[in-house]
Amino acid sequence: MTSDSDDVISDVKYKVSSGLFKNFCDRAKQSIQTNHVFIIDEINRGNIAKIFGELITLIEPSKRIGQLEGTYTRLPYSKESFGVPDNIYIIGTMNTADRSISTIDTALRRRFQFKEMQPDPSVLSEIYVEELSIQKLLSHMNQKISVLYDREHTIGHAYFMPLKNNPTVETLASIFKSAILPLLQEYFYEDYEKIRLVLGDNKKINESEQFIIKNVVDYDALFGSTDFDFGYSFQYKINAAAFSIIKAYHSI
Repeated sequence: MTSDSDDVISDVKYKVSSGLFKNFCDRAKQSIQTNHVFIIDEINRGNIAKIFGELITLIEPSKRIGQLEGTYTRLPYSKESFGVPDNIYIIGTMNTADRSISTIDTALRRRFQFKEMQPDPSVLSEIYVEELSIQKLLSHMNQKISVLYDREHTIGHAYFMPLKNNPTVETLASIFKSAILPLLQEYFYEDYEKIRLVLGDNKKINESEQFIIKNVVDYDALFGSTDFDFGYSFQYKINAAAFSIIKAYHSI
């Protein structure tokens, strides 16, 4: 006896459709004299060996269609013959701060050229907020981050591009409060002493210009007289008002 649910299941059919990359390759074959670029953003976030599968071999320059060793494979579902034409260039971007390139599959390393793209403060050379050079601001911060953390976690110049069309203290304050400070908190696991060093707060005499204010904890006032050894500790407070003071940024 067959139930209604069994009948429904037996009637289910699946349609085999071409994927994004196959369609891209098909279009490239129609205009073989034109180069085509396929970009895979943050390629190192996935399991690259599983994602590419047999495609690892097909994307080799010598195995492309149009070369002497051009190779085809038969697709498992459609049974179509498939190859990658030699007018396709594959670019994979990766953020090494999120995941190290040391995890990249060796087979993939042999088939790609790697080019490091570090932050480029010179892109900001013409941007000034009042008399503050944004290029120098970013360069100084990244020098400190390289020493306190590593060069893989330096801050990208893209964060400051909104200042190109709107070079105001308000825009700069918004960038620091909503992007730069949270990023530093993540990098240094809320170690505010290191964050203060990056932001130059340790050099500021005027507390109102410090982005992170550092106060000694008065345990006697907090707990009263006690023999408990609390050690020497500090409390840190984010000073939101300082982000609107242009002078506060000059110490960075």
